[in-house]
Amino acid sequence: MAKFSGPQVYGAVTVGERGQVVIPAKLRKVFGISPGDKLFVFTKGHEFINLVPSAQFNEFLEHMSQMLEKMKKENIHINK
Repeated sequence: MAKFSGPQVYGAVTVGERGQVVIPAKLRKVFGISPGDKLFVFTKGHEFINLVPSAQFNEFLEHMSQMLEKMKKENIHINK
């Protein structure tokens, strides 16, 4: 799976009547997205809409769970 080194533009999409968009073919190929794959949808306020393949999201959650467990064992606390 390719990693972004910075923002890249793959084209523009149009939202259909049912709210559907088509992810450009080149982007699907770069990220290995196939028909039927699940994507998580995130936003940053009203600035960005992000689509994250579920496999990557699951890897992120697993990594964060391991980090939190390590922090608990080492009695590390993060305060705001």
